[in-house]
Amino acid sequence: MKKSRPESPLIRHDDIENYGSMQTHQDHDDGAIVNESLSFTARNAGMLLIIYSQFFFASMDISVKLLNGLDPPVHALQGITLICCEIYMTVMGIPDPITGPKGVRMMLFIRGVTGFFGLSGMYWSLQYLSVADATVLVFLTPLTAAVAGSVFLKESYSVKQAIAGVFSLLGVILIGRPAFLFGSLDVVPQGLSDVAPAHRLAGVVACMISVLGNTGAYTSIRAIGKRAHPMHVMSYFSLWCTIISSLGMVVFDIPVVYPTSWMWILLLLMVGIFGFAAQTLLTMGLQRETVSRGVTGMYAQVVFVVVLERLFFGVTPSLPSVLGAAIIMSSAFYVVMKKAKTSPR
Repeated sequence: MKKSRPESPLIRHDDIENYGSMQTHQDHDDGAIVNESLSFTARNAGMLLIIYSQFFFASMDISVKLLNGLDPPVHALQGITLICCEIYMTVMGIPDPITGPKGVRMMLFIRGVTGFFGLSGMYWSLQYLSVADATVLVFLTPLTAAVAGSVFLKESYSVKQAIAGVFSLLGVILIGRPAFLFGSLDVVPQGLSDVAPAHRLAGVVACMISVLGNTGAYTSIRAIGKRAHPMHVMSYFSLWCTIISSLGMVVFDIPVVYPTSWMWILLLLMVGIFGFAAQTLLTMGLQRETVSRGVTGMYAQVVFVVVLERLFFGVTPSLPSVLGAAIIMSSAFYVVMKKAKTSPR
């Protein structure tokens, strides 16, 4: 007789309204949420939504990289997304459009704050790293999310997954190439201007902040589940991004930048549209998948990023970056495939 793991107090099955449109149940052996429908698309709806979101994330990252190249650089906010979310919920008659449903408001707050650091860390890193390098570094998220899922959501986490995390750290070092280990930075990705070792290290640190923020955000989305509408999750995220970004601009004396060209306006609109689509699809996907399984769909982003960065910037990754990326992705895929093979059915 199989012994079930203790249920997390963060995932409660109470009488709070279910905002999901698909009936699902959880397979506690492998952490996957399986739909009752026999359709392949229905069974894998969450994973497919997450994969779709990665194209928009990659497109948003390219747009942010282009914005950073403007003079002066542009810092995007989430105010427009917040307004759109509130208008949508008001028009559609979704309950509690501002405060969110009772019982999940603290988790919504955590999602908003951690999501800000996940997004801002990525934005910051793109000032010093190629989009491909920054994206691969953020691929540490599945491994950290597995730890968070084990601690907070009572999902399994093995010693082999921990070993894979150590190898991923090696990949991070190869991509970041800190000066105290590698000396002066002699090899940079073709198509990028030279970056000082200190700045490159700062970009890597920013990616690590993004990883931790994303881990908190994805774990909280999973804990919320379908007890809140995706627009509730999006509005809290946008709200706290706007609040913290505004405070940051005041503290660090960052001036407000106004449009100076049509390219400026077009890129800012692209960031907003791509970001909104990506966050919405990701939220809907994670509401249908556990953290440990759902984040595996994010590996599709590296394919989109490499293609888009080659098209827009002509960037060819350096050999150490390619090796580091291969180590990180191999470690993460090992965790996924090992779990799939050992899960009883």
